Amino acid sequence: MRNFLTRTASAIVFAALFLAGLLWHPIAFAVIFSAAIAIMTHEYLKITLGNKEIVAQVISVLTNLLLFILFFLMEGYGMNPKWLLIIPVMVMFILLSALYCKDPDGYKALPFSISSVLYISLPFALTNFITFNSKGEFNGVILLCIMAIIWASDVGAYIFGIAFGQKNGHKLFPSISPKKSWEGYFGGLFVSLLAGYALYKLNLIHYSLIDVIILSLIINITSTFGDLAESQLKRNFGVKDSGKIMPGHGGLLDRFDGALFAFPAAVAYIILTNTI
Repeated sequence: MRNFLTRTASAIVFAALFLAGLLWHPIAFAVIFSAAIAIMTHEYLKITLGNKEIVAQVISVLTNLLLFILFFLMEGYGMNPKWLLIIPVMVMFILLSALYCKDPDGYKALPFSISSVLYISLPFALTNFITFNSKGEFNGVILLCIMAIIWASDVGAYIFGIAFGQKNGHKLFPSISPKKSWEGYFGGLFVSLLAGYALYKLNLIHYSLIDVIILSLIINITSTFGDLAESQLKRNFGVKDSGKIMPGHGGLLDRFDGALFAFPAAVAYIILTNTI
């Protein structure tokens, strides 16, 4: 119960910050999401590289921030993507090549630097496609709804997992995450669908009910894979939590692990089905 209360209080503070960013002003959105990207990139590289290659870690953080900011400027202020999208790629490779051309051991950091862009910054950068409309007007409600469904899935999986999956439950992927159960997964699925329906009834998601159901399913499935992927990452490197910034949850990467897979999938569905 104490752990549950700690997790709840921490999640409320976390949710309040992102609520302010998504409903207040586009600059607040950019600042809060940029801070999250910087923290998660640091946590990811701390797991994979430890205290080595500090310069490479700093470069990776800056590159990830640049990618998100460029997408933000492109969508919000109409900057031409033909030259904007090439900049982060050029900066990343030029700086890293210049840094490590005389040190063969330095190339060990290169795969993790590149993967941090694909794993962390790109999913967040893609959210700019649904927070701005074709006129460059900011509206963070749909992204907030996506995050609410992710949180609902996490909460449902946690509660149903504790209630039905801990003692006599059926393990989901015991080799990756021994505590996760099928009972928890289906509980998370049920709560995520319930959350999607509630958002639909509250008229916060202006899509058809079938689109909301499909979107909720996609978010639940992909966020579960994201959770498992981060669990495998930590298991590979012998790490329990990605950080300590969120009491009861661990690091910010632990909190956003599902979103890193769910964001691109949700954005793709919204754009491909022209529901935005």
